[in-house]
Amino acid sequence: MIHVFVGTQAEYIKMAPLLWRMEAVGLPYRLIDSGQHADRSESFRQELGLRAPDHTMGGKRSVDSVPAAMWWAAGLSRKLALRWRLERTVFGGCGGICVVHGDTPTALVAALMAKRAGLALAHVEAGLRTHRWLHPFPEEIIRVAVDRLADLLFAPDGAAAEDLRKRRVRGRIITGSSNTISDALRAALESGGAHSHSSPRRPHPVVVTMHRVENLHRRPRRRALVHTITQLAQTTPVRWYVHEPTRRALGSAEQAGLEASGVELVPMVPHAEFVRALARAPFAITDGGSIQEECALLGVPVLLWRDRTDRADGLGENAMLSHYDPEVVEAFLADPERFRRARRLPQSSPSQEILEVLTDWVDG
Repeated sequence: MIHVFVGTQAEYIKMAPLLWRMEAVGLPYRLIDSGQHADRSESFRQELGLRAPDHTMGGKRSVDSVPAAMWWAAGLSRKLALRWRLERTVFGGCGGICVVHGDTPTALVAALMAKRAGLALAHVEAGLRTHRWLHPFPEEIIRVAVDRLADLLFAPDGAAAEDLRKRRVRGRIITGSSNTISDALRAALESGGAHSHSSPRRPHPVVVTMHRVENLHRRPRRRALVHTITQLAQTTPVRWYVHEPTRRALGSAEQAGLEASGVELVPMVPHAEFVRALARAPFAITDGGSIQEECALLGVPVLLWRDRTDRADGLGENAMLSHYDPEVVEAFLADPERFRRARRLPQSSPSQEILEVLTDWVDG
């Protein structure tokens, strides 16, 4: 049996193409939701056309603060105590292989549970590194830990695969043609029809997002972004898609200041809608790794509000890493259009590549 473990919006988006293909070929699988984004997971599934999970963990509220994360992790860790209970409740009494994604707490919890229950482990999006243990924290530590536990490691590109080889991981390394986000991006663009291909040079708003702990809870970084966006809005339409933790971190005063300057603050929207807005944007400012990947595929200029990134996508081409340096930010904003590149969606499907390996594993 294939057990697919997800829990966050990014995991749902990036794993959906694999789940669609498993459904299409009638390959049995169990879907397990960790509850990390509990109050939004149902809407993610409806948006992406996914069925209800076979098992749901956690409570009814999302894990979007440090205290909530500690309480959530403590609750799930108790399931590791009794192996027989873990095997029966979480994995339905079925052996096989558990598929996890990326570098979230869900990925680590799922990996530990799978190994405790005696299952094989597959890590999708393996091998990405910043090579700084505390940046980003805890993502860098989680990814390395899951890589070391995995039996199958699906690296999205050759650089990630080479890093895994240098670290001498024990699992089998499979080098993919790209990240599964390319499948999800293509599906989102196709769902919008002709509107998804409208020219990015039209006067649409700049797209802004921020959600990483390294920015939310470091006041100088957060305030520097707010100042940058406030100044930008004097001459350019700006739409900031605000995650709930971001809204809390900004507070009412900063939100009021942004809105007074003309910034449009909007809640998160379905992925397909967001992708179409991103494709039309003159440029984006974000700390999101998935959005960095999407901008690289779309050729949209993007300023990365980070010191380091675990992805090479777009760097030196459409993407500029800010390092929180005002001179770098100013240089990007002076002429972002020079960073625009042609759209380059790959012809191959990384999700199909993963499916073929998993099918052989199960059949073998």
